[in-house]
Amino acid sequence: MPRKRRSDPPVTDEPKSSTHASVPPWRDARVLSIAFQAIVLVVVLVVGGFLVNNALTAMERQGFFPSLDFLGSTARFDIANPLIPYEASDTIGKALLVGLLSTLMVSFVGIVLATVFGLFVGIARLSGNWLISRLALGFVELFRNTPLLLQLIVIYFAILQLPGPKDAIALPGSIYISKSGVDLPLAQLTGTGGPWLLSVIVAVAAVVALWIVAGRRARAGRRTRGLRTLAVVLLFAVPLLAWLVLAQPPVSFQIPELGRFNFSGGIAISAEFAALTLGLALYTAAFIAEIVRGGIESVTTGQVEAARAIGLKEGQTLRLVVLPQALRVIIPPLTSQYLNLIKNSSLALVIGFQDVFGISATISTNTGQPVSVLVVVMAFYLAISLIVSALMNIYNRRVQITER
Repeated sequence: MPRKRRSDPPVTDEPKSSTHASVPPWRDARVLSIAFQAIVLVVVLVVGGFLVNNALTAMERQGFFPSLDFLGSTARFDIANPLIPYEASDTIGKALLVGLLSTLMVSFVGIVLATVFGLFVGIARLSGNWLISRLALGFVELFRNTPLLLQLIVIYFAILQLPGPKDAIALPGSIYISKSGVDLPLAQLTGTGGPWLLSVIVAVAAVVALWIVAGRRARAGRRTRGLRTLAVVLLFAVPLLAWLVLAQPPVSFQIPELGRFNFSGGIAISAEFAALTLGLALYTAAFIAEIVRGGIESVTTGQVEAARAIGLKEGQTLRLVVLPQALRVIIPPLTSQYLNLIKNSSLALVIGFQDVFGISATISTNTGQPVSVLVVVMAFYLAISLIVSALMNIYNRRVQITER
């Protein structure tokens, strides 16, 4: 007996009714998420307002009135080895500027040295030579597992105990090292210094242009050795030729001379600056070395074997294949170490180096405005940290490998 075929439902122009009722707001995930964020924001504002009001009330009871008027007052204290001309009769604002420049100088030099030391120690940790790898391991364990404060004290009070200026260690180039610091010749521009600097700028601009063209040719699979060689030649040849053509040398050197008690003339690097920079660089280099080691080990062995298969030497493999791929792992934690170095520079107060934190302590005592002074200093550290983070993030995006 044949089965009946089920007839198709009639086609109508009416819209199909929804089988489920609309979700109520108290069950909508988006509504709940927005409500939760609004509640958290209100709680944060209430707690923050309470804390600020409590702090202002406490300061008012103790006679502290937050203000920045003290920046225009007379400093009335000296600063050892300021990077810009400074006298005790200058304003507190200028004294803070001297401290900011000192902190920036220590941070910049420390970051450069820490990066160089950390890179070499990190590569040495992976060396096949047993002695080199063990020495690198000892360096890392020593500086990473002892307090930075203790290291600074040992470096300044024990290691850098050098002879006085009269018995200073003389190095080639009129460089003198003593317990007061390092005295170097000071380069000064003469009347022909302007044209010579212009030739240097032209040479650098030409090198950058050639390097960009070489990069484009390399991406197109064309040879670039001639362009890169020409760039290097121009970088040195143009300034040297300008030096020889000019009527007088564009640069003169002021040589440090020993006076009755100390050296005069030239440029002096204080022992406190040297100890602080060296301590920060060695301490941070121990962490950077482990970051570099981890980044290199993250590159697969297949990449190294492929580089060897096409005839690259060990140095070329490391420079052209391993390190470019390891940078995507190295850069993020490296940024954190740079920020730590900048903040750790505040320990300069222990060895007597007058950075922004040390000068702010003196200003707080003299003005009776500790809160206002510390807010200014915190704003500086926050600003420089955000700038460094932004620059490193930009570089990090450039070295990341784009997946297709």
